[in-house]
Amino acid sequence: MSNNSTSLLAPSWLNNGDNAWQLTAASLVALQTVPGLCVLYAGLVKKKWAINSMFMVFYGFAATLICWVIWAYKVGFGEYMLPFAGIPGPIVGIDYELMQADLYSANNLVAAFPMSTMIYFQFVFAAITVGLIAGGYLGRMNFLAWMIFVPLWITFSYTVGAYSIWGGGFLWQMGVIDYSGGYVIHLSSGTAAFVGAWWIGPRLQYDRQNFQPNNIGLAMVGAGILWVGWNGFNGGDPYTASPDAGAAVLNTNIATAMSLLCWTILDVIFYKKPSLIGAINGMITGLVAITPAAGVVAGWGAIIIGICSGTIPWISMNVAGKRSILFTKWVDDTLGITHTHMVAGAVGGFLTGIFATAEGCAAFAANSPGGAIERNGRQVWLQIVGALFIIGWNLVWTSLIMMFIKYVCRVPLRMSEEELLLGDAAIHGEEAYCFSDDAVGLVPTRTQEARAISMLRDIDAREHHAVLDGEDPELAITGQTKGYSHAKSDATEIKSD
Repeated sequence: MSNNSTSLLAPSWLNNGDNAWQLTAASLVALQTVPGLCVLYAGLVKKKWAINSMFMVFYGFAATLICWVIWAYKVGFGEYMLPFAGIPGPIVGIDYELMQADLYSANNLVAAFPMSTMIYFQFVFAAITVGLIAGGYLGRMNFLAWMIFVPLWITFSYTVGAYSIWGGGFLWQMGVIDYSGGYVIHLSSGTAAFVGAWWIGPRLQYDRQNFQPNNIGLAMVGAGILWVGWNGFNGGDPYTASPDAGAAVLNTNIATAMSLLCWTILDVIFYKKPSLIGAINGMITGLVAITPAAGVVAGWGAIIIGICSGTIPWISMNVAGKRSILFTKWVDDTLGITHTHMVAGAVGGFLTGIFATAEGCAAFAANSPGGAIERNGRQVWLQIVGALFIIGWNLVWTSLIMMFIKYVCRVPLRMSEEELLLGDAAIHGEEAYCFSDDAVGLVPTRTQEARAISMLRDIDAREHHAVLDGEDPELAITGQTKGYSHAKSDATEIKSD
């Protein structure tokens, strides 16, 4: 065996344990998206949106990877171009994939594993971010518009936050702490979900009023994958199998458990019943809030963060989300991503500025001496500055991207009336749950579709259920219980008034 072959097989800089853990952590995060978010969303939405919801996440995962390796990784983690962006370029050469991982702009931080591991690890974070954004658009965004949105948002929004805070950009230089993406991932996705929901417009009024989850058990499976996967999400960010990685994993679970308990207690106090969906939301807000702080706070700090993440987003979702005209009329955030990610991410980032310890920051090699408890009150203000930048950048760029799609590409942001009413059958020609052989892959007849559109135009959405003799309209219109192509007539499938 030649010396060159030996060096490629076992280079002197390679730590097998670090590389194995980093790949494991990356795989856990990938599973959070596919299938985690896919099945979580499929269970939480109405049956007619199950396929579309899964496909939006599935497509986002694939599209992000191609963008990532052709140009986006280097924008987020490459050599300096601007204070908030690196020089774009491809990273598909084998020599680049086998070289030692190096974050050029972050004081040439090196890791004991190859660039291919680093690239994949950072990709899965980018991919889950667009998956989270999709949660705010479900039930009405045109799929073609989503196909255009994903690469544009990754390029002009995600990479900027990543470089600014993680890649050695100006927020990193200032000392802003974001351990694993409370700002880069969750604050940005929550903001983009909020802004995009405004641009797209609300769901049908009937769907908003009758949007019961079609399979809470399936949603629970997705939630479980998210929780366990977060061990890799936060545990992988020290870039080594270090004591700080263990602290990050433990603190993640402490905060999540506390947040879930607080959310459930509030549900019992105010709604008199413990809600599993509420518990899932509490779990998510706990995971999100601890993310910017995971390895730099003590366990007692994680408990405080969990208490705050289980209460403040609960108030945001159940008070502002249900009473504010902003959310009831203009911003229809389907799964409440604004509350569970934007609000929770901001809460976690702010509390990081208070409870970050000197020991945790040193173990993480953070560019900070700690938070307010270490007599560094300046850290609180730095965290606020970082949050405002991420929010402002995403407000502007998400809007610009939506306008580009709508006015330059001439692609509607919103589904057609036919698709809004019929869901998966009209969009994809498929249905999520087929209980008879003749229902597989069949779509509504044109007569039924025309009748459905006529109903939508002539009858207020609030009166659909009365017109349809109390039936859920999409079931009556598409005749799912009999199979689309075997519907005997409109008289039997769509009851007249």
